[in-house]
Amino acid sequence: MSEECSPHAGTTGNISTDTYTDIGADTLEGYAISRTSRELARKTIGDTGPLDRIRQRCSIAVGDFAMADLMRFNEEPVSAGLAALRTGAPIYTDIRMVQTGIQKKGHNSSVSCILDTLSSTDTGGKTRTSAALISLGNQLAGSIIVIGNAPSALLVLCDMIQKGIKPALVIGTPVGFVNAAESKELLRTLDIPSISNEGTRGGTPVAVAAMNEIITMFAEMTGTIE
Repeated sequence: MSEECSPHAGTTGNISTDTYTDIGADTLEGYAISRTSRELARKTIGDTGPLDRIRQRCSIAVGDFAMADLMRFNEEPVSAGLAALRTGAPIYTDIRMVQTGIQKKGHNSSVSCILDTLSSTDTGGKTRTSAALISLGNQLAGSIIVIGNAPSALLVLCDMIQKGIKPALVIGTPVGFVNAAESKELLRTLDIPSISNEGTRGGTPVAVAAMNEIITMFAEMTGTIE
């Protein structure tokens, strides 16, 4: 695809609302759909800066602009995420669906699912995601952790943070009626950069959307748009 036809042509090297970028769009049709969705989200949600960009993308991901009002941001998570990507900090996800959804272009960070780090089938009665986090231990320090499905894992992670492990950024949007809302509420009480949402809604699409928007901002700033 020529530069003139590329959906990424004309992108500036900063976080701008004057241009639109979707590094996940591989075709002109896909980019057109993405751009139209974003234009609708801008009109409905607002477009005052990076946090609105995340609100827009998360709303698009679930097909409901009401999601924008549920998003919560703690301790400057966008700045923290951009800084972590600049150092190539690893990105850990709770499930493979989240891992698959996160963009691999526009940054140099590894993206891995914590389930693949388990070396034993014995989880000590905990969920596999919780056991995997515990097994990683200090390896989580300075990383980006994206949890879109497992509230039990987010509760364990919050406990690890309270005991001294400091990720660079936590995106926690688990969905469900058991501990999902509670785990996100706990996350928001911690002195750690985080993105979460109120209530039982959320899930993989929201977590992936939040992470991918930060990656897009990073790619714009560093000129790594492909």
